[in-house]
Amino acid sequence: MRIVITDLDQERTTEEQAVADAVGAELIRADAHSEDAVIAAAEGADALLVQYAPITRRVLESLPTVRAVGRYGVGVDTVDVEAATRLGVAVCNVPDYGTEDVSDHAIALTVAVSRGVVELDRNLRAGTYSLAPVKPLHRLSTRRFGVIGLGRIGQATARKARALGFTVHGCDPQHEVGTTTAEEGIAVVSQEEVLTTSDVISLHVPLIPQTHHLIRAETLERMRPGSVLINTSRGGVVDTAAVAAALRSGHLRGAGLDVFEQEPLPQDSPLRDCPTAVLTPHASWYSEESETELKRRVTENVVEVVAGRAPRNIVNFSVLEAGRS
Repeated sequence: MRIVITDLDQERTTEEQAVADAVGAELIRADAHSEDAVIAAAEGADALLVQYAPITRRVLESLPTVRAVGRYGVGVDTVDVEAATRLGVAVCNVPDYGTEDVSDHAIALTVAVSRGVVELDRNLRAGTYSLAPVKPLHRLSTRRFGVIGLGRIGQATARKARALGFTVHGCDPQHEVGTTTAEEGIAVVSQEEVLTTSDVISLHVPLIPQTHHLIRAETLERMRPGSVLINTSRGGVVDTAAVAAALRSGHLRGAGLDVFEQEPLPQDSPLRDCPTAVLTPHASWYSEESETELKRRVTENVVEVVAGRAPRNIVNFSVLEAGRS
């Protein structure tokens, strides 16, 4: 069994190697960031482990021995899942490895922005010992927290926001308006209600055509003046220019953003000139525990597929019955 890591921005592969060694598999680490590079690096591979590299129809058709693609993370937007399914290639992810970590980060950004922590720190270091630049601040228990996307991470974030005193509600196409979520008991309302009545909106949706630029000029205009936007999901869910404009105008009180349309965040991004934006480098997924779990489980998933067994996590389960065409 040959497993190729197409790309990875982490130094160690200890966990991947341990899983591979346990089944006698060969593990190869590449540095492939384009279609051509992936095709060249993965010739003869049985499985791919991918972080950001494009796994397109062309890539999959050029690698007929590949039976499984494992994505380091929850989202699979870098993989052509439809093409993979038609070709009988299993696409695996790790949907729950970072639930606590991402939701912790979303709450950390919420509190940092809502309390003006980063702005106060910057001002103090520059010699301004005053609350004036961040006024008015409000008690969290007087604020309403809206969650768009009530999957595992969205519900965990809602639970933690409620523990801080926020009134919490959320929306999700998988949950009926007027009900509460079974797991955390979060009130389910319409997306319009979340947009128009929330003081803080936290995004927890995948990047698919329907969610691309979900937050844009039109939706920002419907948000409450002085509200806060938090994004720990995918950068493409947010229109960068529109959010920067809303921050500059003051319509948004602030934003906590961990993901961006282009990563790393370009030096000329308008967000860098917005003092009320708290920006972190796609860090919400990370803890030592989550990193270890992610690396082990993504490798275990593809090993199981190649061995002819059902993996713990698979996006296109139907391929297990059909096999690779």
